[in-house]
Amino acid sequence: MSKLGLLAKIEAKPEYADKVEALLHDALQLALREDNTVAWFAFRLSATTFGVFDTFDDEQGRQKHLEGRIAAALMDAAETMLSEAPEIRPLDVLAVKLP
Repeated sequence: MSKLGLLAKIEAKPEYADKVEALLHDALQLALREDNTVAWFAFRLSATTFGVFDTFDDEQGRQKHLEGRIAAALMDAAETMLSEAPEIRPLDVLAVKLP
């Protein structure tokens, strides 16, 4: 079971919400290539609020992800498409149910 995770909250400017959604959809391909990312989920909470939840087996994997292409794309988007910088919080995974 993955023991570490990240939870990111992403707030898009209303006029860029569709582009942020597309960015997260496309980020799946990057996540699939990350050996250290065990699980990766992108989701939408409201018209302009999005999130990402991902899990890792160890701190090294979590740090590699934070230094990777998905995080870089989010930070690039923050300048124009987001109303504020993404809020990224580390977390400990306590229990998991997967298929």
